Amino acid sequence: MGLSLSKLVMIILLTFLSFSVAYSSTAMHTNNWAVLVCTSRFWFNYRHMANTLSLYRTVKRLGIPDERIILMLADDMACNARNKYPAQVFNNENHRLNLYGDNVEVDYRGYEVTVENFLRVLTGRHETAVPRSKRLLSDEGSHILLYMTGHGGDEFLKFQDSEELQSHDLADAVKQMKEKRRFKELLIMVDTCQASTLFSQLHSPGVLAIGSSMKGENSYSHHLDSDIGVSVVDRFTFYTLAFFERLNMYDNASLSSLFKSFNPNLLMSTAYYRMDLYQRHLEEVPVTNFFGSVMKTIHTDSAYRSLSNKRNGTDKTRISLEESISDNDRMILINSDAEDQYNNLTAEEHFQDGVRQIWTAILGNTSESIDTFVCYGLILVLPLLIFSTWLSK
Repeated sequence: MGLSLSKLVMIILLTFLSFSVAYSSTAMHTNNWAVLVCTSRFWFNYRHMANTLSLYRTVKRLGIPDERIILMLADDMACNARNKYPAQVFNNENHRLNLYGDNVEVDYRGYEVTVENFLRVLTGRHETAVPRSKRLLSDEGSHILLYMTGHGGDEFLKFQDSEELQSHDLADAVKQMKEKRRFKELLIMVDTCQASTLFSQLHSPGVLAIGSSMKGENSYSHHLDSDIGVSVVDRFTFYTLAFFERLNMYDNASLSSLFKSFNPNLLMSTAYYRMDLYQRHLEEVPVTNFFGSVMKTIHTDSAYRSLSNKRNGTDKTRISLEESISDNDRMILINSDAEDQYNNLTAEEHFQDGVRQIWTAILGNTSESIDTFVCYGLILVLPLLIFSTWLSK
């Protein structure tokens, strides 16, 4: 009897452990971050800064706020003596859009853009004096876009012509990020020569990578601005921007459609995709999962019941998690609007609403209740295991 009880308790313990592991690997997607890096400096690399600022503008337009964007630039173009348009950076000959506006927040500039600082941003291993605004404060529910542009070669990316980031450096940093639960999914996008080779050492799950060129291929600039005197954007980034200019934060275009939009004849190189570490089908992943804000759906049918009498179904309001208002304040506002409507419900409707609230509490969207359940379950099971083992002797 004692032996069977011991086996039973062991099964329960293993069930709790497996549930805990399974849940930790399926944490909710709650926020998006972007790390945008221009690894070049000097006037003739104007296009690399324009590449990065263009992506910066795009992710901000699609809903990622500045506090969740880490921008690394040499920042030596806007006020360069050779710049015909002081304090301005453009990626098009018409000069209609100044990428270097008043709302640009550069986190690492000039000689701060080093391999060491880049790796510290990814791994979170900063010195105490580094402010929060220069840290990647992601968690296990984060989707991170990592964009890099500059000059590269076979398994390396140059940082300001003084040092190199090797493929194994990047892979080791990503491995540390995964072990420290700093992301749920990571998209690495690199616009440089032989970009695909930078992904060769990656082995961490949940990572998706795309590069502008294969091994042995160059990445080319798109066009020259005769007024500025240099090329102002690279081909891979140009066609990426062309894809996103057709979208807003509510569009459901997939990563698959983005990847299929890269035409080798237009790029003059072959875009490379590393997908073996990524679990989801690209057709099911909206591009805004990495390039935009996280949208949360909140059921508010009771608040708008009087407006939905003429149609079936429930109304839903989508509220961005990237807004400055806190979730708690947002729910207070929603509940205050619904209070008068709720008081007028019939007894049957009150009962249905109560059942729905109980069910929501059980299957709630937050992880705290499940974590508590697993934690206390393990605490209770361990003494039972010890006791049953003692009985079996």
